[in-house]
Amino acid sequence: MAKSKQLWVKLVSSADTGFYYVTQKNPKKNTEKLTLRKYDPVARKHVAFKEGKIK
Repeated sequence: MAKSKQLWVKLVSSADTGFYYVTQKNPKKNTEKLTLRKYDPVARKHVAFKEGKIK
């Protein structure tokens, strides 16, 4: 069976609340770091989430 080409990445809140999302991305199609605007329940507003490594 073939290995998956998807990588798991952690999206860390730019509001420095410590909240994060975990999602997948294909590094062959999207070579830049992922930045999404999502809801941060700790800050209680939409903020930018930037890609970080999963430890």
